[in-house]
Amino acid sequence: MKQHVLDPVREQAAAWFARVQDAPGDGEMLAALGAWLEQDARHREEYQLLVRLWGAADFIPRQRLEALCAAEPVRQLPRRRVLRQALAAGVAIAALGLGWSGWQYQQLNHHESLQTNMGERRQFELPDGSHLELNSATRVDVVFSSGRRQVRLSQGEAMFIVAHDSNRPFVVGTAQGEVTVTGTRFDVRQDPGSTRVAVEQGSVRVQGTGGSLAQLGAGQGSHIDTQGNVAAPYTIDANALTAWRQGKLVFDNAPLSEVVKEVSRYRAQPLKVAPGKVAGLRLSSTFSIDDPDALLRALPSILPVAVKQHPDGSSEIISK
Repeated sequence: MKQHVLDPVREQAAAWFARVQDAPGDGEMLAALGAWLEQDARHREEYQLLVRLWGAADFIPRQRLEALCAAEPVRQLPRRRVLRQALAAGVAIAALGLGWSGWQYQQLNHHESLQTNMGERRQFELPDGSHLELNSATRVDVVFSSGRRQVRLSQGEAMFIVAHDSNRPFVVGTAQGEVTVTGTRFDVRQDPGSTRVAVEQGSVRVQGTGGSLAQLGAGQGSHIDTQGNVAAPYTIDANALTAWRQGKLVFDNAPLSEVVKEVSRYRAQPLKVAPGKVAGLRLSSTFSIDDPDALLRALPSILPVAVKQHPDGSSEIISK
């Protein structure tokens, strides 16, 4: 009996395909796969065959698919083995041009708009395996191409967990500048007239429209002002700045004017603070994003202030 010899390239392609199915968002692994595919035309052919078979499997009745995958009896006639292989090849040909090209195009070219409403937080996964978590009242536009992954943050705040891809930098653009990475975890907030950047892990490059630059590492932050000027890196508490992801607002000796501005991002009704001494009062506390009015109920017992309700539904913090 002639012994079946395993094809090493086919075995390698199967191993790569299994890894992609187990961890489709692993950017480093996908980059390594791309390098392997470029090494030899046979690598691409064998891998494409697996992708086409996988895509075509959805069109085969379950019983037939199980029969095709069943173990071969030792004494089975060679003719049946040939028929089975021919059928598998036929399935591959039927899927020609659909599986691999469609998957590759989706990975490299992608365009969508994502947004959240007031008080809403949502998580999204992008085709490259990167993750976005959008804070309240946030809008982003995602545009992927073969050489660049671009996200435009037009309003709000987003946490980015970027899959590594040295061949395609991940760029977050705002009205004041850009943040560029290849793979890291960072937070970007677009306020009226300014952009704030906080890095939790890895490093990012911040560039303003005015031409200035800053390189940030883990635990560092910066901001870009209205003129597009980038501030020098400074130390931040990344956990506090991104506490919104756990539904919390954390204030550490923050002026009341800043507290009111932050809480207003989660309230449909406007919240104001009287100017002068009241606005400068300091507050250290933690509140729930899902119950922003808890701040109004608690403030009079924490600071010498009162909360005044106006006919238009807005609230104002005034001196007691």
